[in-house]
Amino acid sequence: MYIRDYLQSQHVWFEMFLQRPAATASRRAQSIHLPGRQVAKGVLVKAGDRSLLAVLPATTRIDLERLSQVLDNLPVRVATEQEVERVFADCERGAIPPFGTLYGLTTVLDRRLAAGPEFICVGNQRHEGLRLRLADYEAIERPLLACFAVSHEPAPRRRAG
Repeated sequence: MYIRDYLQSQHVWFEMFLQRPAATASRRAQSIHLPGRQVAKGVLVKAGDRSLLAVLPATTRIDLERLSQVLDNLPVRVATEQEVERVFADCERGAIPPFGTLYGLTTVLDRRLAAGPEFICVGNQRHEGLRLRLADYEAIERPLLACFAVSHEPAPRRRAG
């Protein structure tokens, strides 16, 4: 199902826009001139036998140990590319929208992303950007809120001198 059709069927406000496809969510944030903390990325993870969708800010990465603790100490790993393609078969490679329920997945939302009133995410295609209100997203997705992301932004360079 197309994400925009799903959001319309749920009577959720969203703004759709075209964006330059980017290799990473951090680069996507740069290309649309927004801080990475306002841009969501979805990461398919395996926790024991089940798949889950982790949703976190673009400028962070998953701390697998923290996520494991949130998930009753199940072993957690990032899914392989083949596993991602099987689950998100209707999405372009590299586009993982933050709507796990559409794919039969539990969604875990990092609290850093949940701190703002809105966020940007990708649709089914890498060139599709969506702006959503966090409250609307939480109402339709009902994610598990947790702290599992850690920053991976490079430290600012110091000038030699």
